[in-house]
Amino acid sequence: MKTFSISEVAKELDLTVYTLRYYDKEGLMPFVERTPSGTRLFKETDIGALKIVECLKASGMPIKEIKNFIDWCSDGDSTLQQRYDMFVERKATVEAQMEELKKTMEIIEHKCFYYKTALEAGTEDVHKNNKIGSFG
Repeated sequence: MKTFSISEVAKELDLTVYTLRYYDKEGLMPFVERTPSGTRLFKETDIGALKIVECLKASGMPIKEIKNFIDWCSDGDSTLQQRYDMFVERKATVEAQMEELKKTMEIIEHKCFYYKTALEAGTEDVHKNNKIGSFG
C-alpha cells in the first residue's frame, strides 16, 4: 500500500505542513499511522478524510465540531444518525451562505454595470436619476 509524507499530502491538499500538524494536534487525524520514529504515514483514505475535514472547515464549521465528527466516525455505526444530522445541518448552512453570496453578487454586478456605463459616458451623471447605487 502506497503511503505519502506530510509534505506530499500538504501539496496535494494545498495546505501547509504546519496546518496538517495543527490538525493532528487538534485530534482531526487519529487515523494517520506513524513509524516507530514518529513520522506520519498517510494513505489514500487519509487524504480522502482530510478532504472532508477541509470541506467542513470551508463551510464554516469550527475545528471543535469537526473533531466531534471525527470522533463519531471512530465510534462507528452507532453515530450514523448524528453524522447524517450534522451534514443536513451543514447543507442548510451552506445553502444560506450561497443565498447571501447571490445577493452580494447581484450588487457587485449592478456596480460593474454602473461603472461601465459611467466610464462610457465619461461621467456618473448618467446615473443621476438612479436611486440605487448613487454612492460611488
